[in-house]
Amino acid sequence: MIRLTREVRFSLPRDDRALEPVLNSWAGWPSPNLRAPSVLFRVTLAGEIDENSGYLYNIKRIDEAIRQHVVVKAVQGEILFDDAAFLKSAWQSLQQCFPPPIRLETLMLCPTPWLSWTISKETGSMILLTQQFEFSAAHRLHNPDLSDDQNRKLFGKCNNPHGHGHNYLVDITIGIDDSAYGDSINLVSELEATVRQHVIDRVDHRNLNVEIDEFASLNPTVENIAIVVWNWISNGRCPGILKNVRVYETPKTWADFSGL
Repeated sequence: MIRLTREVRFSLPRDDRALEPVLNSWAGWPSPNLRAPSVLFRVTLAGEIDENSGYLYNIKRIDEAIRQHVVVKAVQGEILFDDAAFLKSAWQSLQQCFPPPIRLETLMLCPTPWLSWTISKETGSMILLTQQFEFSAAHRLHNPDLSDDQNRKLFGKCNNPHGHGHNYLVDITIGIDDSAYGDSINLVSELEATVRQHVIDRVDHRNLNVEIDEFASLNPTVENIAIVVWNWISNGRCPGILKNVRVYETPKTWADFSGL
């Protein structure tokens, strides 16, 4: 089995430009040439490759389905642009567009670069909300049970006695069931408040080794930070079902923890 993902970009102008020809498919359709919300919409299909074409499915036909069943309806106001409800409606509409054995696997809606909604065959009626946060903190990687020489060999310059800093990014993913659809604005706000209270306000501009109790005896690696963040949010008032915590130490290094 192979999976194919197609991304369609579109804006939400307050006019009838949804019916205009596609002039720049890379930038989006309708074109975001006026001040209007612009979003990303990703469709993932699964199945087997066609022997004649080498395709899983023709991407032009994917585009046509998305434009007909999602973009035009959104631009013309036929779909209420409440993110969770919008994605559920799109899932139901697109189910009929891809004939067996092709299977609609996942839909993702990204109203901003820092927030996404996902529905998939695996999650069923549950929709996943992922939001990204940032904090800056210093840490030192050090194991007191090892000698200074052993620590230097193990951790290199990350063992600097005076520490060093990172601008960490944190992706929090929660699951939302049917009863919460139609209230996506409040869900996002509640998640923001929870993460702010239980994570960001605790660690931002802190020395993790010195100022955070959990790291007094726990090495603040990106792996351990992900676990600690999970525990903080789990013990707080999470507006949905906590599904995953991802912590980026750098753009090239990150750790995921899902409580398992």
